[in-house]
Formats: sequence, C-alpha cells, structure tokens
Amino acid sequence: MPMGKLRLTEGNELPGRGSRGPVFNLGVPQSLGRGQCLCLLNWLESKASWTPETSRGLNLLRDRRSPREPGSGLVGCTQFRPLGTGGAMLRILCLALCSLLTHARADPGALLRLGMDIMNREVQSAMDESHILEKMAAEAGKKQPGMKPIKGITNLKVKDVQLPVITLNFVPGVGIFQCVSTGMTITGKSFMGGNMEIIVALNITATNQLLRDEETGLPVFKSEGCEVILVSVKTNLPSNMLPKVVNKFLDSTLHKVLPGLMCPAIDAVLVYVNRKWTNLSDPMPVGQMGTIKYVLTSTPATTASYIQLDFSPVVQQQNSKPIKLADAGEALVFPKGHAEGSSQLLLPDTLLSTELALLQKSFHVNVQDTMIGELPPQTTETLAGFIPEVSVAYPKSTPLTTQIKIKKPPKVTMKTGKSLLHFHGTLEMFAAWQRGKAPMSVFLLEVHFNLKVQYSVRENRLQMATSLDRLLSLSRKSSSIGNFNEKELTGFITDYLEEAYIPVVNDVLQVGLPLPDFLAMNYNLAELDVVENALMLDLKLG
Repeated sequence: MPMGKLRLTEGNELPGRGSRGPVFNLGVPQSLGRGQCLCLLNWLESKASWTPETSRGLNLLRDRRSPREPGSGLVGCTQFRPLGTGGAMLRILCLALCSLLTHARADPGALLRLGMDIMNREVQSAMDESHILEKMAAEAGKKQPGMKPIKGITNLKVKDVQLPVITLNFVPGVGIFQCVSTGMTITGKSFMGGNMEIIVALNITATNQLLRDEETGLPVFKSEGCEVILVSVKTNLPSNMLPKVVNKFLDSTLHKVLPGLMCPAIDAVLVYVNRKWTNLSDPMPVGQMGTIKYVLTSTPATTASYIQLDFSPVVQQQNSKPIKLADAGEALVFPKGHAEGSSQLLLPDTLLSTELALLQKSFHVNVQDTMIGELPPQTTETLAGFIPEVSVAYPKSTPLTTQIKIKKPPKVTMKTGKSLLHFHGTLEMFAAWQRGKAPMSVFLLEVHFNLKVQYSVRENRLQMATSLDRLLSLSRKSSSIGNFNEKELTGFITDYLEEAYIPVVNDVLQVGLPLPDFLAMNYNLAELDVVENALMLDLKLG
C-alpha cells in the first residue's frame, strides 16, 4: 500500500475554483477529530514562516466549524487526502504530532529500544505459533450465526493457504504498519452449477497501535484500519462468460469472504504478541532482601527506526518502603552507532546502585579465620609488624577476628569502558585478650575503597564480578592501643580486602539483578558495554 506524505505547496490551482492559492495536501480521514486537526495546524503554523496566503489558508482551516456548514471555512480537514491513500497516514501524523506536543515524558530509570529485528521475530513467531490463517481457512466453510449466504456460490471452502510473508514498518507516534502477503484457493459450487475455484494472492494491511493499558500499565498492540488488497485473481469460470458478469460475481464474492476471514487474523496474532508483555511489571526477587519491578512510565514512543519504552523501576525492600532512585543528574541517552534495526536496553548506574542497596547488610562480614588465602596468619604478632603499639598491649601472639560493616548504600559509577563499585564502611579488629572472655576491639577504622566491576548475564540476570581497584581512604575512629599512624596499615588492609573481603562480596552478588521480562527475551546472548553513566545491553536474537 502506498504511504501518504504530508505535502504543503503554494501557487497551485485548486480544482474547480479557478483561482491560485495555497494547496494543503494533508490527507485527513473522516474519522479524524477536529481537535486533532487543530493540533496539526497549530504545529504547522508554529514551525515555519509562511506567506500571507498560506497563513490565511491555515486560519481558514482552523476556523472550519463543520464540513457540512457552507461558508464557514475554505475547506474541511476531512476533505483532504494524499494522493493514492485513504487518508490513514495523516491521521497517524496528526496523532503523532499531538502526542509530541501534549505528553511530557518523565525522566526514566531505564530505557528499552525495540528495533525491527525483535518485532519481526515476534510477529512472525506469533503467526507461526497461532497457525491463524489455517484456522481461519478451516472456519470459512462453517456456517456462522447471523452470516448470510453468498449469492451464486455454495459449499464454500478455503484451502492451500500459502506461507505468509510479513512486512513491518514503524509508524512514528503510532506503532507498526503491518502487511501480510499470502494466497489461497476458494472453492465451491458456482451459480453455473459446476465446481468453481478462485485462486487469489492478497495483502492484509493494518496499523498496529502501541498503547499503554490503563488497567495493567503494560504495553499493548491494538490493530485498526484492516484492509484486504487483492494482488491477483484467477478462476476456472468459463472464458465465454461475459467479463462484466464474472468480475461482478468475483468482486461480490471476495469482498464478502476475505475481510471477515483475514482481518481477524491480525487481531489473533497481536493477542500472541501481547501475552509476552504479561510479566513485565511483576516484582522480581533480588536475593531474599527485596524486589524490583519495571513499571512503564508512559505510552511507548514510536519513531521511524524503533519503539522506545521508558521505565520507572520500583525497588522494594522486604517488608518496607520502596527505595527512591537517586537523581541521575544527566539525561539517559543511548549512544550512537548501533546497527540498523537492532535493539538495546540501557540501565543507568543509579538503578544498579539502588538495587545493590537491598544487599547492603549482606556485605557485612565477621571473619574469624586465622589463615586466609596467601595472607600471613591473622594474629597480633603479624599486626605488630605494622603497628609496634600492638606488641605492647599483646605481648603474646593472639588470634585476630575482623568485622567489616558497610555504612552507606553501595554506589555504582560508570565511565565509558569502566565501572566502579564504591564502599564506605568500617573495619574493626578484635583480639581475645583473656581466655573465655569476649574479644576486645584493637581499633576501629573508617574505610573507603573501590571495586572494579565486570558485567555478564547468566540465566537472564545481570551478574557482577568485582576485584579491588584501590583503597581510597583510611582513618582511625577509635583505638584501645593508643595513638598510631593508620597509614602504616594501608598495605595490610589492602591485602586483607583482596584476599578476605572481595570473595565475600562476589558470593553475595551471585544472586544477580533481574532484567525486564518481555517478549521472552534471551539476555544471555546480549553484548554488554559500559557507557557514560549506564550499562548498555545490545540485545541479540538466537
């Protein structure tokens, strides 16, 4: 089906008017509301400097009260149609422009771009899974309640349905224009008394609007404007019959059979696609500490290249209130340079920080082992090699236990190619100064250190593996052995964090962070890339 275009030219002759003036080739269908027309006209007038004649034409259009009221304007919106279309495309344009002008989009907590690669797969798989054309063909020969018989044909049957070829195009501001090309054979007893065959090739076209369901908050496709376009028709009716009689019979038969047979197929396919959005906003566990759910912020936005979904994730502590996402500071933007038709998910560092806040208490550790990895024995004798004051308080070698607590929520930061996890907390060492007594604190240090983060996906969850980047600060908060220079402990604490603490952090992180559950997406195939302030998943098809 040819696609209509908005064309605004000056100096052309208006048919039947005999005068030269502005011609607005807009293509608005009868169903377009006056408010939508006015929205488009106001936008047109604001975006360019028109000649006085053109501006006057826009005003006349705006002042039009009703297409049936003579003298109330130059011409009604409903009288315009772009060449070769039924006007549907400008209705789409009007809706798109009005949507852009009237809907403000909140700052998202995550972004998803669906390219044509995923949409092609989903529609094709829905068509294959539903076997809808075959089912429609099987129903065609059955008598339906309230359906009138077709004159001139009995025992109607549909067979030999061809494998459909599906073509999709994004329609900015609306959704997807869908064309299903197929063919079939219609058989029956003709008015001539013999067996009749009609072999047809056809296109089924419709615009699939992408909306946000008011009740569920989920994305939902809804079809409108379904049309069946005949590409070719062949029949075994006798060639000596009058062509006009044959054409009239075929036209009557096909127009009664095909729309009712084929158009429900579009709706049935969308039912399959819409089912795959069902789990999108369900809460998903983050370990035992809480949940996250991806809530759609607004109606999905469609451009000429992709559909974009803005999410406002809700991170909920177990039996507590949601954790507010930190202000990102900068707008979340997809990097450029993606392959045409590809799909991406963008997760800001602020979202990952909020999810990790659920695990904050899980990062607390109490290490009582004396021998840890490649470290020297964790005793007061070893510690005295860094701080002589320890040997005065503990002349005999005594085992040490260490307690680390994270006092602030963990924070993730991202710069292109590098991601860091920041920990602010305390490190306290204890020594058993007397057998049978509780260990006594030797000192309490405030620590700030960074971990380098490597990302991967396993079982459709985001995995994080860390290694120590560096110890940023070390300050003494209390001490039972008197004053000492805590900087002397930098090497000792750095080694301790690497050998004793980082493995604990990585164990905690194995719970994984849930990713949006939509369209049966397999994230395990995604390519991950750390970009400015966000992690990008380039989604791949299996």
